[in-house]
Amino acid sequence: MTVTSPHAVDDVTARLLALRTGGRPEMDALFAVVYDRLHRLARARLRGAGGLTLDATSLVHEVFLRFVDSSKTDYHDRKHFFATAARAMRQIIVDRARRRAAAKRGGDVPMATMDDSAAATAVSIEDVLAVDRALVDLAAVDPRLVAVVELCFFSGMTTEEAAEALAVSARTVKRDWKKAKMLLLAILDNRARRA
Repeated sequence: MTVTSPHAVDDVTARLLALRTGGRPEMDALFAVVYDRLHRLARARLRGAGGLTLDATSLVHEVFLRFVDSSKTDYHDRKHFFATAARAMRQIIVDRARRRAAAKRGGDVPMATMDDSAAATAVSIEDVLAVDRALVDLAAVDPRLVAVVELCFFSGMTTEEAAEALAVSARTVKRDWKKAKMLLLAILDNRARRA
């Protein structure tokens, strides 16, 4: 479990508040504070995804560019910021998977599974795209479950880190993670039967 010092929490919050009235310099200062954590999360998420030609540094930089492009976004607090970063990581990974699949007609390039352990096994890019489509369906049922998946799967947060980001208990995240996996498997199974 990663423990964030109260000073780091205050620094992130202070940078988010400064971002509301500032611009690019404040965004740069914010990323200086959160860069290591985002890099660690990106590294965990990309473990086993060699076929995407995307490394953790590139993923964090792409997240940064998306934040700069949407600099008018008002982050309510640090949990909103990290949830937005997790969503951006998901979008970037899925976009890369789509491009790779289009180039290789479903190319069988490995990606990490929906396992919250750091030593995840590999699945195909097509599976990642299927999970993304299932997440769109799941969002209509329960948006918080999607947030849990984005935090735990796409950005590689631990249960405790996701709980902190969502301002809920670790027990709630575990329950939501279990429910999300069950519902996603049902959605995927349903789609497979229709295909």
